[in-house]
Amino acid sequence: MKHIYQQGTNAAAPVLVLLHGTGGTERDLLPLAGRIDPTASVLSIRGNVLENGLSRYFRRLAEGVFDEEDLVFRTKELHDFLDQAAVDYGFDRENLVAIGYSNGANIAGSLMFHYKDAFRGAILHHPMVPLRSVELPDMTGISCFIGAGRNDQMCPPQETEELQAMLSGAGAAVSVHWENYGHQLTGSEVDAAAAWYAEVICP
Repeated sequence: MKHIYQQGTNAAAPVLVLLHGTGGTERDLLPLAGRIDPTASVLSIRGNVLENGLSRYFRRLAEGVFDEEDLVFRTKELHDFLDQAAVDYGFDRENLVAIGYSNGANIAGSLMFHYKDAFRGAILHHPMVPLRSVELPDMTGISCFIGAGRNDQMCPPQETEELQAMLSGAGAAVSVHWENYGHQLTGSEVDAAAAWYAEVICP
């Protein structure tokens, strides 16, 4: 998978796995990682699927309707890539924190739904419930930040609340931050994610 790896200055900090939104590239969220933890190593990955020329992590049948078969396949593809990247770059596979926006948040959520300890923690900006047909693994000890918009037409509030309930029900510690905006990623939402990270992930 096309990606960028940047070695950080703090070996104890988690590796930040950056997952862009539809139409993004592996460079999109690099400034975001710098605001969350400028000392951490970064692995930023471009989605392998093209939709009308726009990069995504999995196919969809319509807006908000996922191709579930492709989602499962691409989730395994990304999981295998993370395993191999840990070997190639010599980082701790068990010390990864996902930072995903929109489509990237959805594939991060799918990894958490399918694989126990896929991430130590996750910052999910405007995610949806990736799948409703799987039994979630035990997520005890995993922390998750969800950034959501009360006026998000693509990801309505009840979607966020359902995802929170599913993750919490599996044992994850979930914090939801609400903005009175739509699907866009705001500076105040990023600031809230950075504060959560400093308190929960790297206190």
